[in-house]
Amino acid sequence: MQLANHRALNILQSLSGALLIVIAVFYFQNHLLLEPCYLCITQRVFVIAIAVICAIAALHNPGQYGQKIYASLSTLMALIGGYFSVKQLWLQSLPEDQVPACGVPVDYLFDAFSLSEALSHLLRGDGNCAEVQWQLLGISMPGWVLIAFIGYALVGILQFTRKA
Repeated sequence: MQLANHRALNILQSLSGALLIVIAVFYFQNHLLLEPCYLCITQRVFVIAIAVICAIAALHNPGQYGQKIYASLSTLMALIGGYFSVKQLWLQSLPEDQVPACGVPVDYLFDAFSLSEALSHLLRGDGNCAEVQWQLLGISMPGWVLIAFIGYALVGILQFTRKA
């Protein structure tokens, strides 16, 4: 059995990232009216970054060395995104008395704070990130996003280590 070529895997990763964002925005946010917390938004940024990197890689269709660069970048984004998924899962596992205080709404965050302060809040998370708003098969949303990041990292490693 032969694996799909680099370009096909990049297209697949890019489309899956776009699909995840469409589902997050149109289904969870607009249909179910679930407001994304700071860490949810941070994870979305990394899903988008992976999708963009893979789309550029598919369009560029570089040789083996260039593909290793794209694969490294997408794997790095998956690992960092996975860190934020794990951080949110950790917050969700805390006893109620240890959950940090809730912060200001995201819309207000960028209006009231400088960009660096707002980014600091997004990366840190708050009490809103500890709330489990949705589950499927007993796994909360950051758990499913972590599974996606693991998949992206595995494909990135595969892309990096392949010969052709």
